[in-house]
Amino acid sequence: MTDISAELVFQTARSGGKGGQNVNKVETMVIARWHVQRSVFFGDDDKAILFEKLKNNVNANGELLVKSQSERSQLLNKEAAIRKINLLVNNALIKKKKRLKTNPGKASIERRLKSKKIESLKKQQRRKDLY
Repeated sequence: MTDISAELVFQTARSGGKGGQNVNKVETMVIARWHVQRSVFFGDDDKAILFEKLKNNVNANGELLVKSQSERSQLLNKEAAIRKINLLVNNALIKKKKRLKTNPGKASIERRLKSKKIESLKKQQRRKDLY
């Protein structure tokens, strides 16, 4: 797992939610920004994959933004934002396995043929003999 916390830029703001009087006077919400194109951790191919998979989270400046305001302290929110952004980036870079084409098994073929025969019999019984 790649840790990109060295390249993150943090911004704080006042957050809503729990915190009592602190909500009105302490900036506990943390916004983590990571400029994808300037990263030294990833090559051009990986950056292209990140832009494609995280296009909803990347702004017009090419920055990936993650916000955390669930905790009461700024430090805990900063750690949560680092965890979130690392998780996003690492999950985006996981390559999906290709699906292997398989043939149906004997039992499934038999079930299919049996159900076809039953349907055929139903329809034969519904017909009227015209001759």
